[in-house]
Amino acid sequence: MKKYSYLALGDSYTIGEQVPLFENFPYQAVQLLRKKYGHLFYAPEIVAKTGWTTDELTTSIDNTVFLPKYDNVSLLIGVNNQYRGRSVENYKEEFSLLLKKAIAFAGGNHQKVFVLSIPDWGITPFAKERDAEKIAKEIDDYNNACRQIAEQEKCIFIDITASQRADGSSPIYLATDELHPSGNEYAKWAEKLADNIAASIT
Repeated sequence: MKKYSYLALGDSYTIGEQVPLFENFPYQAVQLLRKKYGHLFYAPEIVAKTGWTTDELTTSIDNTVFLPKYDNVSLLIGVNNQYRGRSVENYKEEFSLLLKKAIAFAGGNHQKVFVLSIPDWGITPFAKERDAEKIAKEIDDYNNACRQIAEQEKCIFIDITASQRADGSSPIYLATDELHPSGNEYAKWAEKLADNIAASIT
């Protein structure tokens, strides 16, 4: 029986800032793929760090030694670009480059690359002094670009922003910093990701 590999690329949302390792969404997704679908999976390989922007993730990728290829690759990046006030045009350029790298990691199989939408940190208690409406609009602009590029490359786009916005101010879905998600929120993302990965396994 084949054992599958999975590479997760991103920022704090991918490593699961403030939560135990096993509660981040890549680990929860692998657990679901094992338990719910009966697939054999290695532990996810994660290249992500809190605060990373698209260019910082690219730099890290260029300095990391990877396997020749992975059966599945996820990419969730962009919130720190928005946070730092960078333009959507700049994001498009750098995200396109990252997505091409992700596709290459998947052995050129576009349908094995899963792009997750960017969460809206503006609805969290952490952002109560900020302009939530402005943040939401900018996140929407980023996500529209993200979706468009993912679809152009024929990758799988997974929207987690809508449910995160619904949960974002509820304590059970927040980590102690009142900014990052808790394991409960990551569980929702993991389920969407696991379902999509399972559907791609033939």
